[in-house]
Amino acid sequence: MLEPERHQIILEALKNKNTVKLQELVELTNSSESTIRRDLTQLEEGKFLKRVHGGAARLQGKLQEPSMTEKSFKNLQAKQVIAQYAASLVEEGDCIYLDAGSTVFEMIPFLPTNIVVVTNGLMHSNELLEKNIKTFLLGGYIKPTTKAMIGRGAFESLEQYRFDKCFMGVNGIHSQLGYTTPDQEEAMIKQQAISLSREAYVLADESKFSEIAFAKIADLHEAMILTNELDLDTKEQYSSKTKIKVVTS
Repeated sequence: MLEPERHQIILEALKNKNTVKLQELVELTNSSESTIRRDLTQLEEGKFLKRVHGGAARLQGKLQEPSMTEKSFKNLQAKQVIAQYAASLVEEGDCIYLDAGSTVFEMIPFLPTNIVVVTNGLMHSNELLEKNIKTFLLGGYIKPTTKAMIGRGAFESLEQYRFDKCFMGVNGIHSQLGYTTPDQEEAMIKQQAISLSREAYVLADESKFSEIAFAKIADLHEAMILTNELDLDTKEQYSSKTKIKVVTS
């Protein structure tokens, strides 16, 4: 079977379901595992899919964005592992920025109390106050899906602060295209927070790698990645461009 035919079969298989195992593709194309691995590498480089352990997965749409409620239940255990490690990086007396992301939200129970937090996450505020953490909430428009404060008001109020550390959620991490999110206005807030911080961290489980959303936030080197699971090849690929910490439970 010719290479273009195999590629077409692989992409058709991913149209029918979100993930396809390597062995399924071997049987569908009557090809060897090494051939299919090479095909998956080429298709990933062409931004048609992303490789995952044992096969391939369909890329999310550039504008696709789950609600905060949906994100809160997805990969929850992985998010909590990442969040607990991220919270351990916060020291007493720090001034930090917490992005509205669902993984960032999971940091709150593990944070020290003698800190100052600025956030654009409406859902974060109550949890922070219950921990008696001094909290500043950005003004602006409340985005219904992510419960994030965005827009001109949020951007202008953010400019008044400077941070020791910021902790960010993203929708996509790509080795060439950096950190991305579906909403341009939300991307601007994330970008500004990174620029105002001495240290920047992106919290992302393995599902975010090789994904590309509509709006760019920053280049890879502008933040350290905290994640829960990466194969050796992927880790080496990203480690050459930024610091990365794989957190194990």
